[in-house]
Amino acid sequence: MSKVIVHIDLNAFFATCEQLVDPTLLNKPMAVGGLGRRGIILAASYEARPFGVRAAIPTYQALELCPNLIIKSPHFNLYKKYSNIFREFISKYSSILEMASIDECFVDMTSALVGITDAAGYFKSIQMKLLEETGLKCSIGVGPTKFLAKMGSDYQKPLGVTIIRKRDIGKILFPLPIKDLYGVGKKTYPKLNELRIKTIGDFYKAPQSMLEPLLGRFYFVLIDWLNGKGDDAIVLTPSDPKSIGNSSTFMHDTNDYDEIRAMFDSLASEVSARAIEDRLLAKGIQITIRDTNFKTINRSQVMDHYFNDYQTILSQALFLFDQNYKGNLIRLVGIQIHDLKPIDEAVEQLSLFNYEEVIEKNKTRLLINELNRKMKSGKLLRASDLHKDDHHGNK
Repeated sequence: MSKVIVHIDLNAFFATCEQLVDPTLLNKPMAVGGLGRRGIILAASYEARPFGVRAAIPTYQALELCPNLIIKSPHFNLYKKYSNIFREFISKYSSILEMASIDECFVDMTSALVGITDAAGYFKSIQMKLLEETGLKCSIGVGPTKFLAKMGSDYQKPLGVTIIRKRDIGKILFPLPIKDLYGVGKKTYPKLNELRIKTIGDFYKAPQSMLEPLLGRFYFVLIDWLNGKGDDAIVLTPSDPKSIGNSSTFMHDTNDYDEIRAMFDSLASEVSARAIEDRLLAKGIQITIRDTNFKTINRSQVMDHYFNDYQTILSQALFLFDQNYKGNLIRLVGIQIHDLKPIDEAVEQLSLFNYEEVIEKNKTRLLINELNRKMKSGKLLRASDLHKDDHHGNK
């Protein structure tokens, strides 16, 4: 008997959290992202999306597309709070739950559906109850595998409920554009279009000899998925009290740097939010990379100062990744921070000079950020930040 795997994806999660604490943002084009030349959009409200504003584009580009766009700096402790609320809510329906990221999860609801005659109505009631109790909107996908559940949650947004059984694959998935096939990255689908592969159905019907040279053995993985085969195991990850970390497995093996970076971004935000929530600072950071042959490498670094902020965690994780990644296909990445101390104890270990220096640097950054916000630009930088840019060859 097939399992009932459910993928629940919170819609515009970061933006929704900001709207929940500041109702003046409701029904307005707004986004969460970083300011300045390196700032990127992390999430956009549905009001901003018709302008072309979406996650992963530079903030300056988003403001060009939508001059009235409201940009909110990220508040990861807030997002973690609502992520925990989300997880606790879903746990009432099934304890077999895997948080795929801060705003999505896979749930095995095979047992929960026993005796339920209207599955679609059951999941719709969960969706509406989540909205009523927490203010969080979600899309729900249901299928016998993780792939079909994920495709289902992407099918209708926001507030969609889509059930994809094996017999529904041709009817629901085959008409979709090939770019909507999970696992086909933004660099691959234009090449498929050049081969006149416009839809998922075109892909499924195309001869192996045409597609295998382009996709390698991942071609066979995709065909298996479209035949209703694939992973249906929910992974429960125990916590390590001596460290804070998280890892996530890609739905497909990938060497797409943008996709890998986005995963690190999500993991960094989760790890930072947990550390801030627990009032902990770290001095060490480690990343995990697991390739398609399940070979795992761990690389770590000890910093000369304590940290728990998202930007430090992300930048150091990417630094370690860039130093060690060889361009091969990978299936999992992870971030862990260690050498943890409560904030009060960590501060006590700093010399008075170093502590005042850290405070002063933070004051300077806050002042520059405030001026940039008032000027609606990101042109002001500290001299040391400008020097770092020049060292990497940026303007």
